[in-house]
Amino acid sequence: MPLQSSQTGTAKIIVAMSGGVDSSVAAALLKKQGFDVTGVFMKFWLGLSTGLVERWNRCCSSDAEKRARAVAKILKMPFYVFNFSKEFKKKIVDDFLKEYQVGRTPNPCVVCNKEIKFGLLLKKALALEADFVATGHYVRIKGDRLLKGKDKDKDQSYFLWQLSQKQLKHILFPVGNYTKPEVRILAKKFKLPFFETPESQEICFVQNTTNEFLARYLKQKPGSIVDLKGKVLGKHRGLAFYTLGQRKGIGLSGGPYFVLKKDLEKNLLIVTKNEKDLEQKELRFKNANWLSPKDPAKAWPTGQAGKIKAKIRYRAKLASGKLVKPNKFVFDKPQCAITPGQSVVFYLGEELLGGGIISNAVF
Repeated sequence: MPLQSSQTGTAKIIVAMSGGVDSSVAAALLKKQGFDVTGVFMKFWLGLSTGLVERWNRCCSSDAEKRARAVAKILKMPFYVFNFSKEFKKKIVDDFLKEYQVGRTPNPCVVCNKEIKFGLLLKKALALEADFVATGHYVRIKGDRLLKGKDKDKDQSYFLWQLSQKQLKHILFPVGNYTKPEVRILAKKFKLPFFETPESQEICFVQNTTNEFLARYLKQKPGSIVDLKGKVLGKHRGLAFYTLGQRKGIGLSGGPYFVLKKDLEKNLLIVTKNEKDLEQKELRFKNANWLSPKDPAKAWPTGQAGKIKAKIRYRAKLASGKLVKPNKFVFDKPQCAITPGQSVVFYLGEELLGGGIISNAVF
């Protein structure tokens, strides 16, 4: 996406490069526009296993670094590696484990974008007198508004609701106006190595499954699985290993059963056979952040209330509703498995208004 004329010419831009096609094309597009572009590869926490460092993190593996470095060489631009492993462990991984320990299901990508990619990296970039940080996110900026990416299947605006207007002034999303197929075509046009890496479905610092990761780092206490009447149906491994709406892996015969609630005080996992028990029309949220505008009362403009939609997880469909209190949202139709710890993100058309962390589901 071209910059405004007042920003062209000598703007210094640091591109966060992961070694994938999206960030590689983002860098190439900026180079083509004539900007002073520098590639940066971020090293994150790699994990520990029996005292040995695991060489695993999709966002910062040695192979990913080699790919990013190769692209920078082709584009003839400087390339540096920033080691953010300590900060990543403290702000992302430790928070992730803490949230699971208290029964919530967090979204570490949201925190990483705020604290690392557009927090720590942006702060370091500005200290180095850069004007902007750019990434390969599929999202757009128009003035002071954050909009969905052109590619609706790849849109990543959901993960960016914690950003601020101050941050947005120094962020660029060069591929936001392209679809993924168009980005692949551009990669060939720019003669970039075509790295066909798999689309990430899991958390970057989780090697296999979330439960395996939790079992390694959290001590859990087994307890009883009960139905809504309190009848004991079986045993659970530890409440952290389950999330609301979960159907697989509960370990009960005669199902299917769905995880309905967690009783942390009594260490009970409450399940149901009726999927409709998971449906709720209301949720409460905390840590609200409003991008446009910041005042939540103004986020629902007069005459627009019926057009506001919310998303309760990344792949969930947008659902209409109303903000009835500063921290309470009522949906027009019941939603399934509103999960504490996940993000609720609000939209008006293409624009991301803001969001919050789901604090509790109202049954």
